[in-house]
Amino acid sequence: MEDAEKKAKDEQKKPKELMEETPVVTLHESNGIKYTVTTGRMPLRNEEDEIVAQMFYVAYERESESGKGKEGAAKRPLMFSFNGGPGSPSIWLHMGALGPKRVKMLDDGNMPPPPYELEDNEATWLEFTDLVFIDPIGTGFSRAKTQEEAEKFWGVKGDIESVGEFIRLYLTRNNRWMSPLYLVGESYGTTRAAGLSGHLIERGIGFNGIVLVSSILNFQTARFNKGNDLPYVLFLPTYAATANYHGKAGGSKTGTDLSEWLREVCRFAGGRYATALAQGDALEPKERQGVLSQLVKYTGLSKTYLDHCDLRINIHAFCKELLRDERRTVGRLDSRIKGIDDWTKGYTERPEHDPSMSILMPPYNSAFCHYVRTELGYESDLAYEVFKGIKKPWDWGSAGDGHPDTSESLRSAMAKNPYMKVFVASGYFDLATPFFATEYTISHMGLDPAVRGNFTCSEYEAGHMMYINVPSLKQLRDDVKAFVTGKN
Repeated sequence: MEDAEKKAKDEQKKPKELMEETPVVTLHESNGIKYTVTTGRMPLRNEEDEIVAQMFYVAYERESESGKGKEGAAKRPLMFSFNGGPGSPSIWLHMGALGPKRVKMLDDGNMPPPPYELEDNEATWLEFTDLVFIDPIGTGFSRAKTQEEAEKFWGVKGDIESVGEFIRLYLTRNNRWMSPLYLVGESYGTTRAAGLSGHLIERGIGFNGIVLVSSILNFQTARFNKGNDLPYVLFLPTYAATANYHGKAGGSKTGTDLSEWLREVCRFAGGRYATALAQGDALEPKERQGVLSQLVKYTGLSKTYLDHCDLRINIHAFCKELLRDERRTVGRLDSRIKGIDDWTKGYTERPEHDPSMSILMPPYNSAFCHYVRTELGYESDLAYEVFKGIKKPWDWGSAGDGHPDTSESLRSAMAKNPYMKVFVASGYFDLATPFFATEYTISHMGLDPAVRGNFTCSEYEAGHMMYINVPSLKQLRDDVKAFVTGKN
């Protein structure tokens, strides 16, 4: 009897065999556009042809104006989209900017009161390209057969390879090999996109273009490690933009005035400030005082504070310090957003949460879970994982102890496919992936002169998710449309 019970328990512990799902196909119309939505999970197989993981996706194909269904689909642009983290599903780009439906926020991007709503997205990219939103393994509804299998996908290499395999399968199963192909990634998704461009060109898949939204390719630009002064230099213009926005420095500049003033800050950061940091303790006292005075002017922080932190402003400390006298913090993803912190803990140096992420999680998660089940007809009791599905530290590969960098993969792909264009979108109030850091990365890629002109860069008066700001949402759509249609 005991043997039988043990055998039964052992059987229960065995991973269940994954079966291929039949995608759900639905027809829709919004903003005068008729389109088909395919929702499901793409099977990923091992060398034994066993399904080891299933990758969730939502694909939008615009119906042809002739009314002949998918006829001519191969001629339409096709864009694969994903977000970052690592550990984020594609929910943000999907429900905030690109898709035909959008989570309704306040016009300035702040969170509305619940219950939350969806609205037609008048700035949808479906107007000029078909869209496929991909959730990497461990995010959204994407799952591996076992924890051991899942861990193979949770790293730079495994992530790129698995998303690359998804793209290959999608092109094959949907007869889209001859379509103009694009990638759009946000945040770590830009790291992935750059890596994919190099990975897939070696496998016979070339892209017409890549859209990098809030880009980070070289992590040396954003890691505040001792001895690495680069982030202090590259974050400074965004500190200045933030201080200006909150009335602490700069004189409330906007539009062209803000752009020109930030160019002044960039020149100081990359010149006098970078030189001062490079000298370390050898910096002359008079020059130190001069640099301190400029930092006060640009950041709105006190000279005493800046002196005590040795001219080096950590991003989390800045978010806590700028509005300390108001008992408020500023957001990391969007430094326009103010946060309420726990001030009972005394003179802490790090906010307890990022208010610019806190305002997004409830409305986006609630709206998507409603949308996917009721409008797209995909029914699952699985939790839609947003940042919580990755159960181990990300494997950064050989660069784990240093600074991961996929910009070389992008450079290599452009050398092999000089027709590939790159559009880069950055927000002035993004303290996660600052615009000056992106400029630095591009200018240090070692691009051949023949492809340097393939880059188009645009900045917006918004944060990491610049599209939660309605004017920036529309401008981003217009900019990318011009990029894809070749009319920029």
